[in-house]
Amino acid sequence: MKAWHFAAASMCLLLAACSPPEPLKIGFVGGLSDRNSDVGQAGQNGVILAIEQVNRSGGINGRKLELVSRDDAQDRETAARAAAELAAEKVEAVIGPFTSGVAAALLPVLAKTNTLAISPTLTSMDFYHKDDNLVRINRTTRDNARDYARVLYGLGQRRIAVAFDVRNRSFTQSWLDEFRQAFSDAGGTLVAEVPFESRPNVDFGAVVGDMLKGRPDGLFYIAGAIDVARLAQHSRRLAPALPIGASEWAATEQLLELGGKMVEGLVIVLNYNRDDDSPRYTAFREAYFKRFQKTPGYSSVSAYDAATVLFAALGRREGKASVKDALLRHGPYQGLQQEIAFDKFGDTQRKVFFTTINDGRFMLTR
Repeated sequence: MKAWHFAAASMCLLLAACSPPEPLKIGFVGGLSDRNSDVGQAGQNGVILAIEQVNRSGGINGRKLELVSRDDAQDRETAARAAAELAAEKVEAVIGPFTSGVAAALLPVLAKTNTLAISPTLTSMDFYHKDDNLVRINRTTRDNARDYARVLYGLGQRRIAVAFDVRNRSFTQSWLDEFRQAFSDAGGTLVAEVPFESRPNVDFGAVVGDMLKGRPDGLFYIAGAIDVARLAQHSRRLAPALPIGASEWAATEQLLELGGKMVEGLVIVLNYNRDDDSPRYTAFREAYFKRFQKTPGYSSVSAYDAATVLFAALGRREGKASVKDALLRHGPYQGLQQEIAFDKFGDTQRKVFFTTINDGRFMLTR
């Protein structure tokens, strides 16, 4: 009997030694079910692709990756619960959030367990130059708004009316404040600032009507793709001769699909080059399309870059170093199209590309 127990114990130890190591859990949080879910869904696809590619190559130091995904529904309370659930799962880090509006609710919850958030798209100045548990793959609203002010002024616009979605106020208000200052410095004026809250029954005809009261020579929207498409439709009906533009938040495939001819000529910036034919980006684009039967958008590219940065840091982490310490110590990192280098706060710069929608495509302009 003793010999049998010894043999059984030995077999258990042998099986334990031969079993694969526990996977590294990678958290994801984004809006997967709200009105602007296209950003979160495309971002999740980018992370899924990155994880599958790493796992096919053997994982990180012999450990496979396991995705733990949560929907923040673009709601602060939901986002806080999602963060608590991810922290309870003991994820290595969280890729997300994707909008500034939920970040303020989500980040403090993750901070309680020292869990790092790597946001692919967060830009609000509310999170700039802070020593916290956040690093960002994207540049700031200040950077983008200043470039927009320069470009739109260069296109001859002097009196711009703006509509902005207060549901994501942390982003839209930050963007508006920076744009107002930069456009004024250039010599222009914002003749109307019209707030609205994104929901299915918004009277966008009335919103555009309020924009037109200031007699603008250009219309600009700080909102997600669904709302920009609807704003453009009413703008074309009420003021067909006025040029239109939108902030980078709306630069998704959904804008092209929903906007149709009404968004032709719209000026918008992308944080990646859709026309890049480099081997690295071409391989990504083809792999993404094969996996999801969709063209990657800006959140797909940024999320894939975020995953690339995180996985490289995890692979080079030493001892008991935190994920953030490892990430900041071992950069810069090679993204799909550009190098990603962080300062001591986890902020970075990113090259952007201005486009105009033409024949249903984002066409590079400068």
